[in-house]
Amino acid sequence: MIAARRTLLALAGLTCLAACSSGEDAPATPAAATASPAKPALTVTIATPESRDLERRLAANGSIAAWQEASLGAESGGLRLIDVKVNVGARVKRGELLAEFAADIPAADQAQARAALAEAEAALQEARGNAGRARSVDGTGALSAQQLQQYLTAEAAADARVKAARASLAAADLRLRHTKVLASDDGVISFRAPAATLGAVVPQGQELFRLIRQHRLEWRADVPAAELARVHAGQKVRITAPGGSQVTGTVRTVAPTVDAQTRNALVYVDLPASAGNGAEAAFKAGMFARGDFALGQSRGLTLPRQAVAMRDGFNHVFLVGADNRVTQAKVEVGYRDAERVEILSGIKPDAQVVASGAGFLNDGDLVQRVPASVQALAPTTR
Repeated sequence: MIAARRTLLALAGLTCLAACSSGEDAPATPAAATASPAKPALTVTIATPESRDLERRLAANGSIAAWQEASLGAESGGLRLIDVKVNVGARVKRGELLAEFAADIPAADQAQARAALAEAEAALQEARGNAGRARSVDGTGALSAQQLQQYLTAEAAADARVKAARASLAAADLRLRHTKVLASDDGVISFRAPAATLGAVVPQGQELFRLIRQHRLEWRADVPAAELARVHAGQKVRITAPGGSQVTGTVRTVAPTVDAQTRNALVYVDLPASAGNGAEAAFKAGMFARGDFALGQSRGLTLPRQAVAMRDGFNHVFLVGADNRVTQAKVEVGYRDAERVEILSGIKPDAQVVASGAGFLNDGDLVQRVPASVQALAPTTR
């Protein structure tokens, strides 16, 4: 009886072991059967290259400068400055009084020169009388040839002294006029020297003021030598000041030489008179500005600017395949405007290109297409 029970217990244990072994050897469920589908990296809109008329422009940088500056200063030396009537920013007219020197010494010199002229003219009158009487008795034997020659020589010498006295008077008049510093042209005072101070004794030739003639400014653009053939006199240029104000200038001339260091040439562009007119003018001499030369229109294949990404120094776009995966393609670009960029080579005219968000993508990424009217562009969580 006891042996029969032991036999039954042994058979039951063997049955349990067999069942456990059978469970361990059962095939596992494949991981692929439970994995979730791949998620797109980005929601994008699609664009195809579009042929458009492009307003070709050449961008350049440069400085605003005075068209011409006149230097105004002391034309006579050693005089004391007694009045200064203008300062920087003053708008003046041609011939307007800017400063004045003490005129007492030049006035005294002028009076002395006038007295010397009067004396010389009196001596000339006497010499002419003597010479006239000598000529009247010539040939009668009343005067020798030597005496006659002396009278004629005295007349010539007196005439020369009159001319010298007149020249001295003219110099004295000029020195007196130079006590007044006058504007040489219409314009605006752009500089006042420290020497332009009341009581200063200014040497001859000392600059006192600088004048921007006729209020005219120009833009001096640095243009690469390779682009000079596209620039010519009379061309229109849109110039933008640092504050954002814009004016349209006109190319006056192109410099005849190219800088040996930068390989750039200066292009001189005349600004309209209103550009630098007034204290609140947006353009001022010495200011840095950028500009665009109008080169005309031509047709080209374009994409939105956001469709082109710069990587490793090259321009790339992302082409969308039938499986919604993107392929990175290097392209050569041309002219850019505010919204579009010209594609010169690298893709076909019917290519399907990611319109925006190219900077977020990598080669082979999966994307989700949305209509062009949908502006949302947000990376999805992987």
